[in-house]
This record gives sequence, C-alpha cells and structure tokens, in this order.
Amino acid sequence: QVQLVESGGGLVQAGGSLRLSCAASGRTFTSRAMGWFRQAPGKEREFVAAISWGGGSTNYADSVLGRFTISRDSAKNTVYLQMDSLKAEDTGVYYCTASRSSASASNLEGLYTYWGQGTQVTVSS
Repeated sequence: QVQLVESGGGLVQAGGSLRLSCAASGRTFTSRAMGWFRQAPGKEREFVAAISWGGGSTNYADSVLGRFTISRDSAKNTVYLQMDSLKAEDTGVYYCTASRSSASASNLEGLYTYWGQGTQVTVSS
C-alpha cells in the first residue's frame, strides 16, 4: 500500500503562485508514475500533470501548460506541483495520485491506483 498526503493548498489572488506537495509513505513509489488531478465544484475530476518514475518525462493538461511544473524528489518520497500565474478557473480540490503498475507520465485516470485526500486551491479574481 501507498499513502499519499497533499499539502500547500490555500487562497491566492489571480496571478499568484502556490506550491503543492505530496508526501508518499508505505511501499516505495520510486518505480511508479505520479500525477495530479483536480476537481472543480460541479465538474468531473480532470488531469493536471504527471511525471514518470525517473522524473525524465512529464505530461501536462493544455490548460496548465507553461504555468504549472511537476517535479519529484525520490529521496524525500515527495512530488511537487508548482503553480504560477494562477487563474480563477484553477480553483478546485487537487489530488495527488500514484500508479501501482505504470511508469509513464500518463493522463489516464484509470492507470492510477492510489489517491490522496486532496487539498483545496482557491484563486480569487
């Protein structure tokens, strides 16, 4: 089992920045792809970003490309999501996720097995 705990969410004005962290514990996650998804009120959960097991490959949703950066520190068992130039439409609950079997930075929700509880991000316009 892998446990994921997100932190770093909060309230920020449009144009501002936030950095989300996801600490993993339990069985090693270094061989697994990790990712971030988000869910806005009244909407389905959507892909935000993913990173391969080695960190050499990343994948982003078009809506965040150029503004968000995903990274991982395997020594600390932590994945980060740096969010810059935030917009009101970035508001939502952000979930960290890890795949049990896939090593690639996929945007497919079905490939991810473990999920955190989520952290709220609110961007005021």
